Amino acid sequence: MFRELAALTRREFLKLARNPQAIFTSLMLPLLYLLLFGNGFSFNVAQFVNHALPPPEQQQQLSFLLDQYFRGAPNYYSYFAAGMVGFVTVTATLFIGANVIFDKLFGVFKRTRGTPAPSAAVFGSRLIAGSAQPILLAFFVMGLALAFAHVSGLHGLSVTLPVGPVGALQIVAAIVLLSVMFATVFLTFGVLIDVPQTYFAAVNLINLPVLLTSDALYPWGTMPAWLQNVSSYNPVSLAVNVLREVMFGSGAYPYGPGVYLLGLFAWAAVLVGIAILLVRRALRPLE
Repeated sequence: MFRELAALTRREFLKLARNPQAIFTSLMLPLLYLLLFGNGFSFNVAQFVNHALPPPEQQQQLSFLLDQYFRGAPNYYSYFAAGMVGFVTVTATLFIGANVIFDKLFGVFKRTRGTPAPSAAVFGSRLIAGSAQPILLAFFVMGLALAFAHVSGLHGLSVTLPVGPVGALQIVAAIVLLSVMFATVFLTFGVLIDVPQTYFAAVNLINLPVLLTSDALYPWGTMPAWLQNVSSYNPVSLAVNVLREVMFGSGAYPYGPGVYLLGLFAWAAVLVGIAILLVRRALRPLE
């Protein structure tokens, strides 16, 4: 089992390494988001401060507005950059299932299933390789946003708290859980669906509502109460909340990062469990 899993996983990574065009385009998308969307929609709450107040009260009002709108982030770009980490992690998993469908059309998946490798190794290898790319992209986005903070004329990610070993592990855990969760979901769709058009219609039906009901892009204070309630249970929001609390502080959040990680783990456990049952049933006739 483990030998087959290692061999198939190596093959999936080799396929990715031999496709530099796909790597380049996957890097360009977050770069454009950070350069254009983040800088173009920068939202300054300082304009709402009552400048007739004494300076100490102005500072208190500014801190209140930052907590209300950006949940402790020093500016919209920093709030947005942390959200983009979750956004990219999800969108980068979309094509994992599509690759399975194209492999079905060209007979590659059938030939792989014809080998002695068990279905768990076939599915697991694609899941490992498919999860690794979003994880690397997420850290690429974070590093790029941090680098932009040192470029004149650009907004960048400003981390206002020291990130220790525990905080770093919490960030890594949030990104890994989010990547594995959605990679499993979309990979399962790829196993169950045979038509590319049907696949993309199905994943967009999940992808867009999940992203648009999260607080990855929207300032928290601009969301209506019902959307805030929905966003509070959204897995993308849970992961992004961990990042923001570690980098900006927990004062604007009702719970600590550990609680949000537990919620994210619960989402992952449920979705991965359902996926295992569906994939096992779908691949059973081929064993």
